[in-house]
Amino acid sequence: MPSQISQFLRSRIGKVCVAIVGSTPAEMIEKANAVVKETPFLEFRLDYLEKPLTGLPKLKQFLSEHTEVTAIGTCRRDANGGKFAGNLAAEIDVLVKATSAGFHMIDLELESAEQAKPAELQKLRDTGTALIVSFHDFKATGDLDKVYARIQKFDPEFVKIVPTAKALTDNVTLMRFLERIDESNLIGICMGDAGVISRVLAVRAGSAFTFAAATLGEETAPGQIAARTLIETYRINEVDAATKVYGVVGNPVKHSLSPIMLNTAMRRETVNAVYLALQTTDLKDLIKLVGEIPLQGLSVTMPFKQDIMPLLEKTDPLSAKIGACNTVLRAQDGKLYGFNTDVAGITAPLEKRMALRGAKILVLGAGGSARAAVFGLKDKGAEVHILNRTPETATKLAKQAGAKVFKRELLAKTQFDVVINATPVGMAGNKGAPLFEAKEMHTKLVFDLVYNPIETPLIRMARQQNIPFITGVEMFVQQGARQFEIWTGKAAPEEEMLRVVLHALRQQQEAAVEAAPAPAAPAKAAKAAKAR
Repeated sequence: MPSQISQFLRSRIGKVCVAIVGSTPAEMIEKANAVVKETPFLEFRLDYLEKPLTGLPKLKQFLSEHTEVTAIGTCRRDANGGKFAGNLAAEIDVLVKATSAGFHMIDLELESAEQAKPAELQKLRDTGTALIVSFHDFKATGDLDKVYARIQKFDPEFVKIVPTAKALTDNVTLMRFLERIDESNLIGICMGDAGVISRVLAVRAGSAFTFAAATLGEETAPGQIAARTLIETYRINEVDAATKVYGVVGNPVKHSLSPIMLNTAMRRETVNAVYLALQTTDLKDLIKLVGEIPLQGLSVTMPFKQDIMPLLEKTDPLSAKIGACNTVLRAQDGKLYGFNTDVAGITAPLEKRMALRGAKILVLGAGGSARAAVFGLKDKGAEVHILNRTPETATKLAKQAGAKVFKRELLAKTQFDVVINATPVGMAGNKGAPLFEAKEMHTKLVFDLVYNPIETPLIRMARQQNIPFITGVEMFVQQGARQFEIWTGKAAPEEEMLRVVLHALRQQQEAAVEAAPAPAAPAKAAKAAKAR
């Protein structure tokens, strides 16, 4: 049963606690100052400090100057997933002294609580500061009720249980547990890429709050989301029982910009909905999740555009013809219906620039996106050629769509109206070999369906040869806009969607440039070359 202390603290805090890390107290305070105006609920990871005890006076001063802050002090030992190298007695000493420094809550991991002597635990309780007893399972989602019973023995003000989601449905296990226990002092979230759902939706299921990173790259647990993303993109403070849930499914989708684009559209058009990244390798796991949450709609990306087709009740004629679907709608009867908006994302940008009837077009690839391009362009009356590294796949697609297979050796002597890249080559993180050499590019227009980065190797090659081009961003926004309209029945705010995607991509590009190692000074470089 929540104590008066926990009830009082609940009245002070919001839904998001920001984890503050740093190797020095000054670094921690700098990061805390950056977020405190927006989110005054902070967890200071004292175990990240080389000498936590020497850092407490400066943190005490910060807390005395910021009375609006509610602070958790955590000094997790390395044996339990933290960075503190000291023993149990040293950990408890840090936490006791943290209470004197003004921390409102202290977090003690369950393993430490179970190993501690009654006198050591009494030292913590005598401080009068709220105690969180926490449990982290870095491998799986096990028996949460059993863990809860273990923690309850210590009668803490807050109970924190954090398993790892190995499957999407592990989030459901956690949320059903939160709903069943139904205590206001219970904190529950799942770690891992598959656990993002719980980071946003667990507060709706009954978690007292969720944790966020101060900024991207400062995550204190796998799958943790940056505070600004959680508040602005996912609008966690507005998520309630009526909030509809949508998501992008694929592997990987951790870096997908669909969430920022479609959550922006939802906010702009005042739709009470949230759109999440659903990373999985198991479509059956996904379909179970759709019914349990329930999810109202899905964006389907690699590698599932074709695999999901048999799991749908019905698809639009276009998806059936293509054999690939990128959009799923869950109807009121709970059944799943499929659509393909990739086609519109490809044909609409091209039709703004040229007539497609009779145009000679080369499509690179034969996967889900390539199928959408080939069938969509054939429907518009284009002459479509397919070049794929696996000729058998290209032959099969060409036969189905009434297109032609193109031989690689003919590339240098063939003129096209458009060349479309429908492969992942050029995508951020993809190490695939270049599609072809500059001397082989004979086309009036290049269209790369890869949207991240904005300038792919293919787009750069086109720019260098003064060949007009269309970036994948245009296709990405077009197909996303059509998805939004299918789900909501409202016109998509395309300009706003384009703006946020471009802004996010430019930020990523700037961050990559800043992170890149500086080139060696000329003298040093020459010396190094001589040494080689």
